[in-house]
Amino acid sequence: MVSQIESRAATPGATLRALARQRSVQVTAVLWVTANVLVLLLAGRNLPFDWPGVPGTSVDHVIGTNLALLTGLAMMVLVCALTRRRDRPDLAARAPDLATTRRETVLLVAYGVLALMVGFALGRALGWHPFGLHLAGSVVGAHDHVGPAEALTWAGYNLLAYAVVPLVVFRRRYSAEQLNLVSSDRRGDARLIVVVLLVESAIQFATVSTVVGQLSPRQYLVGLPATFLLYLAGAVLPAMVFVYALLVPRFLKLTGSAATTVVLGGVAYTLLHVWDAWTVFTSPTDAVLSVVFLFFVYLTPGMVKTVLTVRTGNAWVHVWAYHALAPHTLIDAPHVVDVFRIR
Repeated sequence: MVSQIESRAATPGATLRALARQRSVQVTAVLWVTANVLVLLLAGRNLPFDWPGVPGTSVDHVIGTNLALLTGLAMMVLVCALTRRRDRPDLAARAPDLATTRRETVLLVAYGVLALMVGFALGRALGWHPFGLHLAGSVVGAHDHVGPAEALTWAGYNLLAYAVVPLVVFRRRYSAEQLNLVSSDRRGDARLIVVVLLVESAIQFATVSTVVGQLSPRQYLVGLPATFLLYLAGAVLPAMVFVYALLVPRFLKLTGSAATTVVLGGVAYTLLHVWDAWTVFTSPTDAVLSVVFLFFVYLTPGMVKTVLTVRTGNAWVHVWAYHALAPHTLIDAPHVVDVFRIR
């Protein structure tokens, strides 16, 4: 049975108390605080990462990370407020019986690990960066140049491995509704998409370097659509299908808790970025810092995407509200313009 935080009748105070009692929330909070302490103990003045797009000291990044967490939590509250009067679909009922759900979840996780390993081997064999959910240089920038062949192969591999193959397999047994691929409230979904997109875009403009003012008219005309399509294929659709269409309903079925499902959705989204080009695993200290910052960077956005999916039953909502346009098109267009030498 889904936890009481799903109850529309619950008051805000009761909802917060229910969340605080959730073991998954407690464990996540403790691990988050522990990770902050680890960074302050292990890192010197500067982190060992190649982050030209987001410069700053290690303390600056810890502060920024926690501000991003608060922003993400506020976004989740906003999503819950905007959907409080909606009839929310029962995602757990869209998953099969418990035994089948457990088996499918184990197989999906094993398949995801295999896809990541193949992506690592393929990228390295071709002399490129390993293939994870982000193209090298995404969001944080990178000093290493990425060529068109690497970018297109990355997008094609991710689309095939995390979207096409899983969708073909599961579509034989489950309907589009069971896979969270259709809307039960188009007007409500559209309103939610517009509000979240506007708020998230405003946050991006206020906190990070965006595409505004960085490109020529031709680069805007060609680069923005190219960025949108490249990341739609290589990052957005793979995450949507693998995590939010397939894993999230099964997490909810297995745990019976919306809060735990949100955390697990964030964890799954984070782990798909394990090969991000900025990570450093050449020493134990750098490896620990890399793992910590993978979760610092991706856990909160992954949880926001899960909340959007759980509250609407539509995996497409997060695509347009909180992924394809902001951040990727908004932030990564200059990178794509450089990759494809668009002048």
